[in-house]
Amino acid sequence: MTRPFPRRSPGLILSALLLSTTCAFAGGSAIAAAPVQTPVVTGLPDFSDLIDKVGPAVVNIRTTERVTRGQGAPGEEEMQEFLRRFFGGQIPRGGGRGQGRPGGQGGGAEENVTRGVGSGFIISADGFVLTNAHVVEGADEVTVTLTDRREFKAKVLGADRRSDVALLKLSANNLPYLRTGDSSKIRVGEWVVAIGSPFNLDNTVTAGIISAKSRDTGEYLPLIQSDVAVNPGNSGGPLINMRGEVIGINSQIATLSGAYNGISFAVPIDEVTRVAEQLKTSGKVTRGRLGVQISEVTRDVAESLGLGKARGAEVSMVEAGGPAEKGGIKVGDIILKFNNQPVETTRDLPRLVGASKVGSRATVTVWRRGAQLEVPVTIVELQEEKVAGARPTPPKKAPGAAPNALGLVVSDITPAQRAELGADAGVLVEDASGNAATAGIRPGDVISQVGNTQVANVAQFNGIIAKLDPKKPVALLVRREDVTQYIVVKPRQ
Repeated sequence: MTRPFPRRSPGLILSALLLSTTCAFAGGSAIAAAPVQTPVVTGLPDFSDLIDKVGPAVVNIRTTERVTRGQGAPGEEEMQEFLRRFFGGQIPRGGGRGQGRPGGQGGGAEENVTRGVGSGFIISADGFVLTNAHVVEGADEVTVTLTDRREFKAKVLGADRRSDVALLKLSANNLPYLRTGDSSKIRVGEWVVAIGSPFNLDNTVTAGIISAKSRDTGEYLPLIQSDVAVNPGNSGGPLINMRGEVIGINSQIATLSGAYNGISFAVPIDEVTRVAEQLKTSGKVTRGRLGVQISEVTRDVAESLGLGKARGAEVSMVEAGGPAEKGGIKVGDIILKFNNQPVETTRDLPRLVGASKVGSRATVTVWRRGAQLEVPVTIVELQEEKVAGARPTPPKKAPGAAPNALGLVVSDITPAQRAELGADAGVLVEDASGNAATAGIRPGDVISQVGNTQVANVAQFNGIIAKLDPKKPVALLVRREDVTQYIVVKPRQ
């Protein structure tokens, strides 16, 4: 039985900031650097006039669910989602829904149970409201309350879980509403305020600054990070700049307790607007799909392949019959650009492809065996992820075979093994020891490329390994099950 690839260390969302002082030297003497000219900050802003203007357009959202008496308490998975998303729901005393009530163990009678409390904001005078998708998820009834105590039953026009955006509609006119700003122009350090219903406390205002832009916490969302206090019930409320414009929807917090710990995240309003337009038109969001599985390009892999710096997205699997395969993208390619837009990290590619129009023609720039190529592909609609195929049967170690400089014993792939493994080229790993085993290569793996050179058979493979510089690591393109990735191995000296 083969084992999965060793996990690469995930990039930390937050990293320590190291401050250091440096001096320039010329001819052995220090040259004093001029101090940075900084603007003088005097006093603190007064938000009262701003809140008077924007506050009436922020709403409280209550959701209820129709359940049958006697149903059990929410499961562990639901509770974890509650803590993660800080939905702010009220958990019935004494356990789950329907417990502790007369006749709770039968009868099948339905009743409305409060699911939770969230926030939202009006974006047009005729009653369109934005909030988080997780605020209204699973709700049978949504009630929106304005600051003047008017209540409306809201219709959910659509919700998108990937962006965590939902669009509601109220049957009303001449409502106060908020203007949207440009989240691409926000600056780290600028003041922002949040308004919402934390712990069901309506129209509560908190203030802070933008701590970071484009914080990567999800596949499709570079979120806005701030230190504005956001708690259960704030979900779906607006993040507002000093001009009274919405620049984001408060959606997540970094927490160990379920309550605010000093860091909150908002969905950028530019992304929200794109999603809301599709929800208004069709009730759903359509995203493009390329049909590849990708992984990170490390510095060692980039240097071994001649890329220079670590960039792009490594193609570790190509979906059979998908747009990437039809266009000519291959396992082991490094995707550098999509429609001439650079792909610096693996997080960039899903966003670029997802924003593409289904059926459109795109140009993908890839790095393949030392050369840059442009591959045309036709984008299709994103569907649910597919499950990986069965594991191949591991081979038996060849008796008496000696490992090469990487610690590998390999064999040629027979026609039957090619059919089983789905391999067009390469050699089969029969045994791995030394540096190869330490790097994560296992028996049953298929090695199809050494650096930028494709492998055809054992003689060629061992010939390449014998000529490697023992001081330089080499990237091997390794396939295990349905996943392929580069693994960097250093030859023994």
